[in-house]
Formats: sequence, C-alpha cells, structure tokens
Amino acid sequence: MKTPPTLLLIGADGQVGWELQRTLAPLGRVVRATLDGRWEQAVNLADAESLARLVRATQPDAVINAAAYTAVDKAESEPDLAQRVNGDAPGLLGRLLAERRVPVIHYSTDFVFSGEAEHPYREDDEPRPINVYGATKLDGENRLLDSGAPALILRTSWVYGRYGQNFLLTMQRLLRERDELKVVDDQIGAPTWARLLAEVSAQLLYRVLRGDIDLKTQGGLYHVTGGGQTSWWGFARAIQEASGLNCRLLPIPSRDYPSPAKRPAYSVLDNGRLREVFGLALPGWEESLAQCLAEA
Repeated sequence: MKTPPTLLLIGADGQVGWELQRTLAPLGRVVRATLDGRWEQAVNLADAESLARLVRATQPDAVINAAAYTAVDKAESEPDLAQRVNGDAPGLLGRLLAERRVPVIHYSTDFVFSGEAEHPYREDDEPRPINVYGATKLDGENRLLDSGAPALILRTSWVYGRYGQNFLLTMQRLLRERDELKVVDDQIGAPTWARLLAEVSAQLLYRVLRGDIDLKTQGGLYHVTGGGQTSWWGFARAIQEASGLNCRLLPIPSRDYPSPAKRPAYSVLDNGRLREVFGLALPGWEESLAQCLAEA
C-alpha cells in the first residue's frame, strides 16, 4: 500500500488554515505548523532558519502556506516584519522546495492592486499596491515565482468564516452591541468564505498529486474569490438581514473612517482563469454567506 503523502500546512490556526485542516485530511497526512507550535510543529516565518528547520524536519510531499502578516494598518509601522513574513519567507520556502520539485500552494491578496480599475482585475493586470501590506504580498508572489518551485498562488479577497478574526464575526458582535453602526460604502470587493478557498485548494492539490495538473505549464497566479461584488456596507447589510438584528446601519465614505493604510477603492478579482484552466466555477458571495451562516 502506497504511503499517504505528507502535507505541510503552515498557518494551521488561521481562519483559512482551520478550514484546510478538514479539506486536506482525505489527501494525506497533514502536518500542522503554527507560530506557537500548539500542534505538531512550530515555525516563525520572520526567522529564515526556523522555516528551513521546519522543511528539513517534515520532508513534505506538498506545502500549503496559509500564514501571513495580515495586520494591514499595523504593517505601516512594522514594514520590516511584514516584509520578512510576506515577502522574504515565500521566496525562501520556494528555494527550499524547488530542488525536490515539491509543490506549494500560497495565498495572496486583492491588495496587490491600486483599486483604480473599472473592471474586475485579471491575473495579467499590472499590480500596483498602495500600502505596505499589499507591497509585501506582491514581493512574496514574485519571489516564490522566481524560486523555480512548482507553485500555485491563489489571490483572494475579504476572507471571512466562523473561526478567527474577520469582518463577519466583528459585524455580528457589533450589531448585537450597538443601536447604530457606520460602515464604509465606497470600497468595493468580493467577500470570500474561508471554506470555499480551502475546498478549492484541496481540489487543486488533489489533482496536482495525481499528476493531472502540470505546474510547469499550469502553475502561477489564479484569482479565487466569491462571485459578484459588494461594498463593506453591503456585506454588513447582508449579515444583518440574515441574522435578524435591528441595529441601524449607516453607509459612510472612507474619508470618514481614516486609517493608517490606504485601501483600494475597487479590488474585485476576475475568477475567469480558474474556470478556463481547471473548470472550477465559484458561487456568488451571497450564496456562500448563506451557507456559512446556516452552520452557526
């Protein structure tokens, strides 16, 4: 009987990593790595030697990197740390895996774009980040692609779920606590359920491990988000309606909610390449939200 492949999941305790633990389980032996080492392995992506030790110790057959520095505003005051985690670490990971041709799935963000487009961004549109977080994530993309490792880089947006820290859970708490809530209405994007992202990742990895996907010709960048688009206020309104809460929601412009990091005004991603290459058509964000809330 063939030994099940070893799948190294970095960032297993994040909202996407939490879902990946379940979706990857049928594919092989999942080795979970977190910053605090609460499960099998500890890793600090800001420390190059820590990452190298992890790869040597686990000898994975595939790697899924769901870890990142995601504090968008804090990154403005911690650019070096954000760069080490989001920029340097993916490049090093790629170099560690390239020689053995170990496949890696890595996640990136809609924030690599400036938000000035008038159509959903495709993978070949020019990235132009407007904050430190986006710039470091773009650098990580480029370093991983340049490493020579067989890689799938999945850009996503506005990720939420039942676990971790995200807009859905924050809104549910605030809608219960307050009589009135102001939410930005001039930033447009696509909410993406962490479960959906994890399921797509598992499907792709299964086909990679079977040899049905050749990452030499089919690897690289893909956009994976919920279908359609909305504003943060529209997202909050959908959460409110589904939850039956009576808080008054007020739409406001971004200028009324200043933050250290600039956000793209429009960061909708086009999922067309995922459908064209792999035949995967993603549901609309409203459908995914309804499924997520039905599990509560």
